[in-house]
Amino acid sequence: MNGVPKAPLYLGLAGLIPFIWGALTYLNGDLQAWGSSTFGSRFVGPYVQLFYGSVILSFMSGVLWGFATKTSGSKAATCYALSVLPALWAFFMTSGGPVTAGLNLIVGFAGLLLLDAMFWYWGLAPRWWMKLRILLTAIVVLCLAVGVYL
Repeated sequence: MNGVPKAPLYLGLAGLIPFIWGALTYLNGDLQAWGSSTFGSRFVGPYVQLFYGSVILSFMSGVLWGFATKTSGSKAATCYALSVLPALWAFFMTSGGPVTAGLNLIVGFAGLLLLDAMFWYWGLAPRWWMKLRILLTAIVVLCLAVGVYL
């Protein structure tokens, strides 16, 4: 991706592995059986996606918090308040079974993308940030949709 530094791009793409693995093991029974016997049932299908998705939403709260440190006054207070929303969403909204939790994670990642856009628009995130975040969010949502809609 033009303009995105290699290290963040590679780390972002590596962070997609559990989402992609979860979708693949959901779609392929043989792969799911192998994954379950090798890694355990928690590490296949939507279960790995739900657990990891909650972790990533919480992690992204920390990233937004870091962006909030670049400003001051009432804008900083607003940014700090907004930065905790992804973690709170993950904590409160990822129960109720895999379909409900998966759908709530899709909504959470879409909301996170909006927060990313706000912080970027305010000049708190790097110029390349949204290119990376749009790509990663699209892949995450697509992978989560496998468990929710198929």
